Amino acid sequence: MSTADAMLPGSNSWINWQYLGFLFMNISPYFWCALGIGLCVGLSVLGAAWGIFITGSSLLGAAQREPRITSKNLISIIFCEAVAIYGVIVAIILQTKIEKVDQLPNGLWPTAAYTAGYAILGSGLTTGWANLSCGISVGVVGSSAALSDAQNSTLFVKILVVEIFGSALGLFGVIIGIIIAGQANFT
Repeated sequence: MSTADAMLPGSNSWINWQYLGFLFMNISPYFWCALGIGLCVGLSVLGAAWGIFITGSSLLGAAQREPRITSKNLISIIFCEAVAIYGVIVAIILQTKIEKVDQLPNGLWPTAAYTAGYAILGSGLTTGWANLSCGISVGVVGSSAALSDAQNSTLFVKILVVEIFGSALGLFGVIIGIIIAGQANFT
C-alpha cells in the first residue's frame, strides 16, 4: 500500500483539516467540559492508586523483615492519597465554572462557550496528567523509602525530603490547572 492510498480522497495531506474543524465545531462545549473533569479525577485517582500499589507492596515486603517501619512509612501512602484529593478539588473548581448558554440560531455555540469548554478540558488534562506522574513518582520514592528504612533507619528522613519534592509535581499541576480554568468564561 502506497502513501497515496492511505490519504483521504481529495486531500493533499494526511490530515483532513476541514473535516476536523467541522468535527470540533459541532461537538458541544459541555462535552469537552465533562471530558476534562472526568479525566482530571480519573487520572488523579489512577496516579494515587498506582503510587499506593508501588509503595504498599514494598512496605509490606520490607515490614516482614523489620516490623518497626510500618507505622512511620505510612506517610508515603498518605502522600499518594493526597494526589487523588488534588484531582477532586480541581474537578470541583472546574464544575463551578460551567454556565448555561443557548445555541446560536445556526446550531453552533458561541465562541466564548467553545473557548471555555477547551479551557476546562485543558485544565483537567493538565491536572490529571500531572497527578498521574506525581502519584507514580511518590510511589517509587515511597517504595525506596520503605526498603532503605528497613536497612538503615537514618535514611528515612533524607528520602522523605525527596518524596516531598516528588509530591510537589501534583501541586504544580493543580496550580496550572487553576490558572487555565480562570480563563473559562461561557458568556
